[in-house]
Amino acid sequence: MTSRLSFVPDPAAFDGSPQRVFVGRRSRLLQDDVRARVPQELRAMWSSIVKATDPGDEGRRTTAWTAQGKVLIGVLPEACSRHNSPTRAWSLPALLKVGGSQDIGLLIALDEPSHAAAAAMAVGRAYPSYTASSRPRDVQVRALLLAPGELPPTSTLSTLAEARRRAASYVDQPPNLFNTRELVAEARAIATQVGASCTVIQGEQLREHGLGGLWGVGKGSRNPPALVVLDRSGEGDRLCWVGKGIVYDTGGLSLKTKTSMVGMKGDLGGAAAVLAAFWAAARLELQRPLTAILCIAENSIGPDATRPDDVLTMLSGRTVEVNNTDAEGRLVLADGVAWAVKYREPSQIIDCATLTGAQSVATGKRHAGVYASHEAIEGAAVEVGRRTGDLVHPLPYAPEFYRKEFGSGIADMRNSVKNRANAQSSCAGQFIFEHVRGFQGEHLHVDLAGPSSEGGRGTGFGVGLLLGLAGII
Repeated sequence: MTSRLSFVPDPAAFDGSPQRVFVGRRSRLLQDDVRARVPQELRAMWSSIVKATDPGDEGRRTTAWTAQGKVLIGVLPEACSRHNSPTRAWSLPALLKVGGSQDIGLLIALDEPSHAAAAAMAVGRAYPSYTASSRPRDVQVRALLLAPGELPPTSTLSTLAEARRRAASYVDQPPNLFNTRELVAEARAIATQVGASCTVIQGEQLREHGLGGLWGVGKGSRNPPALVVLDRSGEGDRLCWVGKGIVYDTGGLSLKTKTSMVGMKGDLGGAAAVLAAFWAAARLELQRPLTAILCIAENSIGPDATRPDDVLTMLSGRTVEVNNTDAEGRLVLADGVAWAVKYREPSQIIDCATLTGAQSVATGKRHAGVYASHEAIEGAAVEVGRRTGDLVHPLPYAPEFYRKEFGSGIADMRNSVKNRANAQSSCAGQFIFEHVRGFQGEHLHVDLAGPSSEGGRGTGFGVGLLLGLAGII
């Protein structure tokens, strides 16, 4: 299915869709602004339909029929704990998705206008843009948001939804079609679209520039690794986003099993979020200077692949003894954040990565784990996550407990922990932080391995978090 998605300010555009979906909490669906959009023949029974639908913890949808066809009513859950998002964005995609229709109208009744950004991105997730089907259906989706107050312009909502879809599409595309060269080309195209500068350091140039971690991870593939830097000017302190862009992760010579390798096209989820958020930040006219750094590689097996026991010299100057080639993400990110500090002098660094399987164990499939150098940015990330639907939860920050896990007899450090039961996700974040020692600004590491995909599809997770922390939404 290919979907053309738009947000409409005029309720008449929603009324004209033959397939209509109403979604909201029970109390909102019963209010007058929603009832006015309900087909005439359903209005007498509308209260009974809505009140009879038990939403449970995930929300529930029911069907009613009119002479023009079926109407879907999705009731959002009442349950919302203190670590959840009051937007109920987690339940929206399943309730909004419709199959079998060419023209779909979505009405989302919001509790308050501040929920609009999360709802727009949930619509984008419900209708992904990528398909490899030989017979794609062309679907027109019109979304109408209703709230007791002023909503953002529809152009803003469309940009947020499209950014989420872009990030998800990068994760969804198969690695034989979307390799390192394609991701570099996409970054260049976005730079051109938004008027940003683009610097690409690729292949053996990485070694010449001292980027030993990124070069070591990617040199085993016939598709060359690259560091891509996108820059926008502005006023104030510079923000820097760094994304892990492993287009496919075999594990390298520390080879994954046949079951754990499936889905590793999604190991670029961090770079996907960074690139899509950069596009959206430019479209929404972020005034601060912004740099996006994509650490792009394929962790593959070949004659030149890095071996366990190899020693890599990183851009930071620190040496790393490789004891696990499947702990590659921290190697590329360490070079990325070191490049940011050395050449861009930001006040804030946020790195995003599908870094550890342990993240899902620590914080689950819906919350990314965040490892933060400062309490202020940790708290801001939690607040923004609840507001945008990109939920996060803090990982313990105690470097003195984690540095010992990377001890090496011959190099400054190893790349994989000695004790896998000692806060693996925090340790992985600390490995990255070790390569920007002395950085005085805020540094937030976002491990989004769990929430970056669901049901075999990318979710676009991270876009809202980045834009929210930048103050755009």
